Amino acid sequence: MNIAVWVISGFLALIFGMAGLLKSYQPIDKLLKSGVSWAERFPIPFVRFVGISELLGALGLILPWLFHILPILTPVAASALALVMLLAIFHHIRFKEYKAIPFNGVLMIGALFVAVARFNVL
Repeated sequence: MNIAVWVISGFLALIFGMAGLLKSYQPIDKLLKSGVSWAERFPIPFVRFVGISELLGALGLILPWLFHILPILTPVAASALALVMLLAIFHHIRFKEYKAIPFNGVLMIGALFVAVARFNVL
């Protein structure tokens, strides 16, 4: 079970880390061209905030548990990322962007799995 949690944590950290980096520094027009259509509906500081939050969440999925420094931060980060994905699903439903929902759902389920496993509920 521990190996599965590490694999899923690594996958999520990679995805959220890359997405966070792009949203943190790329110009909005490049984000829009790469498929981040919601970025045009929010102020630029909010898009940057989401990017930095995703980047920190990606680090939180791995580093605290790996180094045994405040390991409670790992399931907290996973829970926060799951919440971000839930909000993203609601947003995509509202704007009829149904193609984005399955990917958000997979990320949310993965983050929930990591949160539950790291909270030692399994």
